[in-house]
Amino acid sequence: MVTAMADLKRLDQSLFNQVAQQARQRDRLRCNHNLHQETDAVQRFLNVLQPGTYVRPHRHCREQKGSGFECFLVLQGAIGLLVLNEDGVLLEKEILRADGPVKGIELAENQFHTLVALEPDSVIFELKQGPYQPSLDKDFIASFPSEGTLEARQQELHWRAMFTDS
Repeated sequence: MVTAMADLKRLDQSLFNQVAQQARQRDRLRCNHNLHQETDAVQRFLNVLQPGTYVRPHRHCREQKGSGFECFLVLQGAIGLLVLNEDGVLLEKEILRADGPVKGIELAENQFHTLVALEPDSVIFELKQGPYQPSLDKDFIASFPSEGTLEARQQELHWRAMFTDS
């Protein structure tokens, strides 16, 4: 007989819909739903992206020892992943799709990348080492525009076309 409620965090369609609605209402057209606390050793969260969101190319660098990583698993919709070198030159292009042959990918630490929402309400489960340190979390490629600019919007449209034209 179960006497106490387990501490469960359900990743269900209701949660996907809730976070997707929040993403649609935000200027950035994306929204995270954290499952972790900032000080946790592992960051676990949903990231919901809408077409039009611009994710400036970046990499994650940790101060801790060991090999870092970032893992993406698409639970709903489709995401384009671009892997770049430090000069912004495209190295890899991959479509991650909830109903496709490639649903997720793991990136090594220090690998520059960006994400492109290819379908509305695309939901990613992300996993990476913590703890979360906002000032150290991302290292951007300086040659790409900052979020919220006309140039960023044009860049996102270019990236999305790379996936829809192929």
